[in-house]
Amino acid sequence: MIEKGLFKRTELLLGAESMRRIAAMRVIIFGVGGVGSWCAESLVRSGIRHLTVVDSDRVCITNVNRQLMATAKSVGKVKVDVLKNRLMEINPAAEIIALQQIYSKQTSESFGLNGYDYIIDAIDSLEHKAHLIRAATQTGAVFFSSMGAALKMDATKIRVAEFWQVKGCPLGAALRQKIRKSGNLAKKFLCVYSEELLENKGQNSSCGTASCLCPKAVNAPGDPSLINHEWCSSKARINGTVAHTVAIFGFTLAGLVMQDICGNK
Repeated sequence: MIEKGLFKRTELLLGAESMRRIAAMRVIIFGVGGVGSWCAESLVRSGIRHLTVVDSDRVCITNVNRQLMATAKSVGKVKVDVLKNRLMEINPAAEIIALQQIYSKQTSESFGLNGYDYIIDAIDSLEHKAHLIRAATQTGAVFFSSMGAALKMDATKIRVAEFWQVKGCPLGAALRQKIRKSGNLAKKFLCVYSEELLENKGQNSSCGTASCLCPKAVNAPGDPSLINHEWCSSKARINGTVAHTVAIFGFTLAGLVMQDICGNK
């Protein structure tokens, strides 16, 4: 009864049959940082009941400015676990699977991508992202991907385009170059992106200091997928990001899923 009331306004717009289809879909999101966390929130609030969230990271103090589940109280906690708790508070009947793992060439088969109706890419690593794109486009699932959301401020410049038509995004250009070297993709897919590219005005430094509360990267013996990460100190460059742009990227990804399910492409 609680769940039925929860989605009353959504059902009013979309209809009962669409709500049944939404509830039946299985969705997996890779990366639940600034973009992925907001995407997950929107999907669950829209009626998605079967959602898997994948991220190896723990909440860092520098995440609080833009990531849904990041608060002063959640610093140091596993991101996917904190996010799952929040999503379960929205809909206790949802089936949320939280995987504190890294997607990579070595771990890709463990996620069972063919078991999902929708695969969403919101990860940062160029190498892992390129591999996920190739793997996801070889499945029967509908695939959507987020390009770079950092160094953006103007929400009106956020766009959706097919991967090969994305313009003005350095991450998109780097991905296309990398993917061209290993052959064509099995199918086309849509991306969320922005041509806007600002410059950092502040001092660029990591949070990997003695005062940082984040756990440092520690590999679990024999299992590279189970890692507690503090990514900041390992990045060659950190770009500034604000909440509203990453949230719009995430909400747009969720919107693409909803439109596809409801047939409003």
